[in-house]
Amino acid sequence: MDLAFSKADEAFRQEVKDFIAEAYTDEMRDQIANTKNGYIDKHLQIQWQKSLAKKGWAAPNWPAEHGGPDFTPTQKYIFSVEMSGADVPHTIAFGITMVAPVIMKFGTEEQKKKFLPDILETNVWWCQGYSEPGSGSDLASLQMKAENKGDHYVLNGSKIWTSVAQHADWIFCLVRTSNEGKRQQGISFVLVPMDTPGVKVEPIVCLDASPAPHQEVNQVFFDDVKIPIENRIGEENKGWTYAKYLLEFERGNAYSPGLYHSLEGVRKVAADTIIDGKPLLETPEFAAKVADLETQIKAMEFTELRIFSALSAGKNVGPESSLLKCRGTEIQGLCTELKLEAVGTYASPFVLDTLIQNNEPDVGPAYAKTIGPRYFNTRKTMIFAGSNEVQRNIMAKAVLGL
Repeated sequence: MDLAFSKADEAFRQEVKDFIAEAYTDEMRDQIANTKNGYIDKHLQIQWQKSLAKKGWAAPNWPAEHGGPDFTPTQKYIFSVEMSGADVPHTIAFGITMVAPVIMKFGTEEQKKKFLPDILETNVWWCQGYSEPGSGSDLASLQMKAENKGDHYVLNGSKIWTSVAQHADWIFCLVRTSNEGKRQQGISFVLVPMDTPGVKVEPIVCLDASPAPHQEVNQVFFDDVKIPIENRIGEENKGWTYAKYLLEFERGNAYSPGLYHSLEGVRKVAADTIIDGKPLLETPEFAAKVADLETQIKAMEFTELRIFSALSAGKNVGPESSLLKCRGTEIQGLCTELKLEAVGTYASPFVLDTLIQNNEPDVGPAYAKTIGPRYFNTRKTMIFAGSNEVQRNIMAKAVLGL
């Protein structure tokens, strides 16, 4: 087995590096360095994603027929490694990564022509309407109602924990169109413009007290909201099938490139922290923790490569996406725990804002002010997209046959 990259691969790596150097502006870098959750101002996010679209790299996983870059598996891996290593802004996933694959597979030709180009170019922003009050990981219990009136639906209910809803132009929703049979059999998948009369967005103020427009989550209310029938994806009452397909993409992301970047962050902090005259990184106990973390990331990397090689052969992610989500988020959490342990009391000044900026001098190293907030913010990853407990049930049933 030849594990060396070819000259063409290394040339592509340099092309990615050159793109980052040009497109990743100082303003973006400054905001990323001072945010607890990876979000930057909307105009900067649009600028970043449009630069990717201009290069043809906005949607690495899209097929070429819809504007994807037609990367080889090696190019896709290199692209992911270089982007993660440079700590660039995360692409807002709700359009490109989540609803777009559903539209490609189950949408009509008219829906593909209407929605996909604008998603690719970041001309519209999307948010996700899945969870409801009392209906989170048990998604099939959702109650938001959609009454079929012949040529349109009337929607009533609410969605909760809706990220970036305050910025979104459209929301894709799971709605209940029937109460007959199993709960999963009465769900439909619909697309709703956020400026439709009766749609209202209310911010959810979390413990970090981030102010609008930087608060992370919202509740979206629907009061007699009318949408045309043609805004439904696929068949009525078949939305559960489309939702499961979407969740494969939400959960089936590559974690290892970002985890390696986080590992280097742990090493940097631990090398800067002096305990009894020597770096914390050189103490046997902490060094063992870092070695164990690296081993887990390496195992994650090879698991991802095995699964993604099947993807390159035309297969879906399938239930293995639950495995990636579980291990990826758990190791992610471990990275933030070790960084918090390493920085110690310098993580204590917890600034109540998404963008951590003030006129006071830093207490300790400049990077310390984001470590506490990012540690607490990362706890959510083991809950959203289906809690890790639910993912283990899925793997037990679908993979192990229990």
